[in-house]
Amino acid sequence: MTRLARPLVRPMTLADCTAAAEVRVRGWQFAYAGLMPQAYLDAMSVARDSERRRHLYGRSPEFVAERDGAVVGWACFGPCRDGDVPPGEAELYALYVLPGHVSTGVGRALLDTCTDAAAGAGHPAMRLWVVAGNTRARRFYERAGFTADGAREPYEVGGATVSEVRYARPLSRRAAGPAPPLPPWPAGGGCSPR
Repeated sequence: MTRLARPLVRPMTLADCTAAAEVRVRGWQFAYAGLMPQAYLDAMSVARDSERRRHLYGRSPEFVAERDGAVVGWACFGPCRDGDVPPGEAELYALYVLPGHVSTGVGRALLDTCTDAAAGAGHPAMRLWVVAGNTRARRFYERAGFTADGAREPYEVGGATVSEVRYARPLSRRAAGPAPPLPPWPAGGGCSPR
């Protein structure tokens, strides 16, 4: 088996919006098959999501992962939107990888970049929400040091309600590697998958 090189992770540009939309839509269709209504997943549109990415671009730090010059992953984070957490914490809004690149290091490279950037920006911790039935994602985050913090929330999608579980992880500036340069994004969850 050939070991794949670590992907290149870089800040997303406006020119990456369509590729990021492709990653997000294909990621949803793969990750949530059997967990969300199939008709909703089938109706997802890369063109519509690309327009949304363009509209939301620049509101939050966003990163893409590349292999061989092609975007194969996308992630974004920003200030935590939950009112019950200490001020200043970050939230991972979204992290998706093309299905053919799942379990190849792309997701971990994106997560490491987001946690390093959040720590470098002074956030003491990061939170995220994950669909309760998405055991693959839950294991991924647990292996990266995130733990369920006890919060659960219903999420309505395509006429069905799914349960989400919140995870948290402290961030250490000392443990963080060099953070990528971040432009001054305004507060708000501009790239949230919801």
